[in-house]
Amino acid sequence: MTALRRRMTEDLQLHGYAEPTLKAYLAAVSQLATFHQIPPDQLTEEQVRDYLLHLSTVRRVAASTFTQALCGLKFFYEQTLKRTWPVLALARPKPSERLPVVLSHDEVQRVLAAIRRPTYRICCTVIYACGLRLRECLRLEVSAIDGARKLVHIHGGKGGRDRLVPIPDVALARLRDFWRTHRDPVWLFPPTALARRRTRPGAAVPPIHPTTLQRAFTRAVAASGVPKRAHVHTLRHSYATHLLEAGVPIPLIQHYLGHSSPATTAIYTHLTRELRT
Repeated sequence: MTALRRRMTEDLQLHGYAEPTLKAYLAAVSQLATFHQIPPDQLTEEQVRDYLLHLSTVRRVAASTFTQALCGLKFFYEQTLKRTWPVLALARPKPSERLPVVLSHDEVQRVLAAIRRPTYRICCTVIYACGLRLRECLRLEVSAIDGARKLVHIHGGKGGRDRLVPIPDVALARLRDFWRTHRDPVWLFPPTALARRRTRPGAAVPPIHPTTLQRAFTRAVAASGVPKRAHVHTLRHSYATHLLEAGVPIPLIQHYLGHSSPATTAIYTHLTRELRT
């Protein structure tokens, strides 16, 4: 690790950014340096401008991708290098008007049934039943489940926010049955034996890798015959839409999803059957 990368990493940690954000911001700076083949602290404002134009007009990246890159570069130049460049305040992603893909109740069940490995199937079941983000589910610990109150305690969700989410009886029963098959004292979805062997002695063994679950879900969508470009996060979109269709108030859905703004949750009003017909 270079001294510059170490400095930015420490700055991000001091600001309290979560590990996924930290990695994404570091990657944004690395990709900028790779594009110009010049160390990022030696680039000019004009070169950074050229790169942002390349992302927007040549690669035509999604608004979320552009925003992530811009935020990473803003942090690096403004916080780590203490440079205030107008282009970083000027650049804005093109607003996205695409609505997320949503599966019907029947399609959700078809996809879940097509997931072959029990670990991945119950993990995706919990993601849908509780509206969790992928990493939130993968990092669930046994202590996070309040069986008596039928709640899941999400610790350190996006933005570092904790929240309580109800878990349906059926999902809770399946989760309990699954845990009895491994009885891991910490993880609800423990790492594989191979991952344990590859982890050096004394180091923490990570849970399932997100990419592994994403691939299993993609294969299940194809096997189920559902004609939609769905991914694991689609289960979360489907959860929110189905709650709205069932009459659950938007503020409550906002809390369950862990959204900081009601405007983010309001997108699901465009996805309900009642409002589309």
